[in-house]
Amino acid sequence: MKKIAILIPCYNEEITVKAVIEDFQRNIPEGDIYVYDNNSSDRTAEIAESSGAKVVKEYRQGKGNVVRSMFRDIDADCYVMVDGDDTYPAESAKKCADLVLEGRADMAVGDRLSSTYFTENKRAFHNFGNVLVRFLINKIFKSDVKDIMTGCRAFSKKFVKAFPVLSSGFEIETEMTIHALDKRFLIEEVPIDYRDRPDGSESKLNTFRDGFRVIKTIGSLFKDYKPFLFFGSIALVLFLIGVLLFVPVFYDYTRTGIVERFPTLIVSFAIFTCALMSIVCGVILDTVNKRSGQFYELTLNLLSEKEDFNKKEKSNKKENTQPVRISKMSADTFTDTSENVEYMSKVAMDIEVIDEKDS
Repeated sequence: MKKIAILIPCYNEEITVKAVIEDFQRNIPEGDIYVYDNNSSDRTAEIAESSGAKVVKEYRQGKGNVVRSMFRDIDADCYVMVDGDDTYPAESAKKCADLVLEGRADMAVGDRLSSTYFTENKRAFHNFGNVLVRFLINKIFKSDVKDIMTGCRAFSKKFVKAFPVLSSGFEIETEMTIHALDKRFLIEEVPIDYRDRPDGSESKLNTFRDGFRVIKTIGSLFKDYKPFLFFGSIALVLFLIGVLLFVPVFYDYTRTGIVERFPTLIVSFAIFTCALMSIVCGVILDTVNKRSGQFYELTLNLLSEKEDFNKKEKSNKKENTQPVRISKMSADTFTDTSENVEYMSKVAMDIEVIDEKDS
C-alpha cells in the first residue's frame, strides 16, 4: 500500500485543529497525520496530539518555513497539505490525493474560486487579491490555473523532493504554483466546497501586508523564471522613453542644423544605453536559466532512478531473506563476544538453531 502523509501547518488553531484531524481520520484513515505547530501561543499542539496526530514543532515563523521542514522531514508516496482552519473538507482533499496516487498529477489543487469561495469569504480585498494574482500568473506564464493561493493541495514525491522552498511566509502557495508551471509538472484542479472559518477562529493574514508580499514574490519569480521577457520589457520601456526624448532634439537639428538641447540628447543616449544593457542581461540570464532547467531535469531523472533502485532493493530483500540453519553445537560455541554481537547486528537474516538429530 502506498504511504499517504497528511500535512497540517498550524498557528493558533486550537478552535479548529481537532475538527480537521477527525475529518481526515474519517476520510483518509490510512494516512499519517502530521501537525506542524509554528510557535502557537494557545493549545493547538496539545489538542492535536490528543486527537491522534503526530505533532512537530517548527520554530522559524512563517508558512514557507513550515513547508520547507515538512518536505524535508517526511517520506511518503503522496503528500496532502491542508490548512488547519477547517475551511477545506477532507473529502475534497481525498480527491486531490487520488489524482496523485493514480499518476495523473504531480500537484493536485483544490480549486475554491470555481465553487463557493466568493459567497463564503467575507473579506472583499481577499477576493480581489485572489483574482488579481490569478490574472497576473496566467498572463505571465500563459496558463489557466483557476486557484493560485489555495491551501488544499496534494503532491507527488517527485515534486516534493525536488521543490526548492525559497519563500518564508504565506507567499509559498504562489511559489509552488509558479514552480510547477515552469518545470512542466502535471497539474490538475478539483473544485472544492470552501467554507469560511467558524465563529471564534480568526485569520492570521494581513490583507495589505501579505498581498504586497505575494505581488513582490510574483515579480521576483517572474524575473527568475522568465528573465528574457522581464528584462526585455524593461528594455522596451526605456527605449520608448529614449525615443520620446531624442525625437524633438533630432527634429530641431534637421530644421536648424544646430543641436540646441545637449542635456536632453545626452540623457536620451544614456537611456538607450540602459535599454541595451537590459536586453543583454535578459539574453545572458535566459541562457543561464535554460542551462539550469537542463540540470533540474537531470536531477529529476536521478531521483526517479534512485526511487526505482530502492524499490527493487526492498523487493529483493523480501524474496531472498531465508533463515540460516546452524547446529546446536555451533550455536553453543558461538560465544557472545563483542565481535560476534557486532557481526550479528549487521546480518539482515533470521538465524534458526536446530538440533543435529533433526538435521
